[in-house]
Amino acid sequence: MTYFIVLLLLFALELFYFKIADRYNIIDKPNHRSSHTRITLRGGGIIFPIALLIAFFLGYVSAVVTGAVVLVAVVSFIDDVYPLSTLPRFLSHCIACGLLVFELQLFSEPLWLLPILFVLLIGWINAFNFMDGINGITVLYALVSILTFAYLYQGDEQFSVLVLLGLACIVFGFFNVRKRAVTFAGDVGSISMAVFLAYFMVQLIFEKGQIGYLLFFSVYGIDAIVTILYRIKNKENILQAHRSHLYQYLANELGWSHVTVSVLYALFQFVINVVVLALIAAEQLSVFVFLVIGMALTGVYLGIRIKVLQRIKPNYA
Repeated sequence: MTYFIVLLLLFALELFYFKIADRYNIIDKPNHRSSHTRITLRGGGIIFPIALLIAFFLGYVSAVVTGAVVLVAVVSFIDDVYPLSTLPRFLSHCIACGLLVFELQLFSEPLWLLPILFVLLIGWINAFNFMDGINGITVLYALVSILTFAYLYQGDEQFSVLVLLGLACIVFGFFNVRKRAVTFAGDVGSISMAVFLAYFMVQLIFEKGQIGYLLFFSVYGIDAIVTILYRIKNKENILQAHRSHLYQYLANELGWSHVTVSVLYALFQFVINVVVLALIAAEQLSVFVFLVIGMALTGVYLGIRIKVLQRIKPNYA
């Protein structure tokens, strides 16, 4: 019953935010780098940190994790409305990562590990944000991750917070996973969700001593890393907005439906997660197997990307 009441509350709060966004002109205007062509309400992803706040007041999540997510959400929302410089956004990411490391009691880990962990966390937050470019892709991918974590945390006290964030995804998805989206997540949604998911990923890896859990983020990770390398090769500014991700080529240049592309990304990640869970249950996911799977997935991705680029640019090599 509690979950149903929260679901209704989240719907009401999202609709209330739409009125505010419309009143104060919080919109996303398409430009030459956009994958959409219509003016759309921005920041609908504010429902994600709101859901976490509800989880906090219900006693499902700690103040530290809530603080990390709310911090980046506030800074990101300000950036959605009044664009900020890189420094305050970067500082909020660093502080949030520090809070997560503190919550997971990782400052006692070897000193050399902490810089690597911070780089990976900040890299993940920005990669997740950069991948938010077409209708449905962020919320469906996040929902797959949340369902996977919820499966692993059945019976645990953290199960409830995952359910509430899953409900927030359902609410946001109702307005976003469609041909003509009513709202976009905005940085407030994508970055706050990235921090939330990062917390569970790091917790799992250190709790279970299993690096293979990183494969739960492999589809986004591979697309983001390869795209960055591709842009560096072409001497492009990797911090500048672009349309170079595989999903953008599929949606923009090949004209595939946004929802179709988003569902394929989420479905592919779901299949990978099921395989990983099966391998872990059978105690077959060693570091070697993890690396082999990672290289195989990268090879598949590169093969698809090259074929797509050859269709778009016949002279591509």
